[in-house]
This record gives sequence, C-alpha cells and structure tokens, in this order.
Amino acid sequence: MPEELGAKVRSELFKRKMTQKQLAEMIGISGVYLSDIINGRKDGPKAQEHIKHIRKILNI
Repeated sequence: MPEELGAKVRSELFKRKMTQKQLAEMIGISGVYLSDIINGRKDGPKAQEHIKHIRKILNI
C-alpha cells in the first residue's frame, strides 16, 4: 500500500474512532496482516483484494 494510502487509512480510522483491529475484523483478516498491508510489507494479489475492501469500507 503506498504510504499516502496508509496515511489516509489511519486518518479515516481516527475520524471514525475505529481501531485497526475493528477494521481487520470487518474484512476478515488478522490485525497483524492488516498492519502489514497498511505499512506496505504485504502487496501481493491477496493483499490487493483486501486493499479494495479497505477502500470500499472507508470510502477512500
């Protein structure tokens, strides 16, 4: 996930008073895996699918 998108995710989570763990539960992945996606450590095809879900949920 590009750094800019990671910042947008964090900003939206803050605005919505949501935690990364809550977002991860909504997507059906672990909090650690979500953190890896947000921080750009995971970027394969599976992670790209999760990024689509993240964008849809947070409207970014």
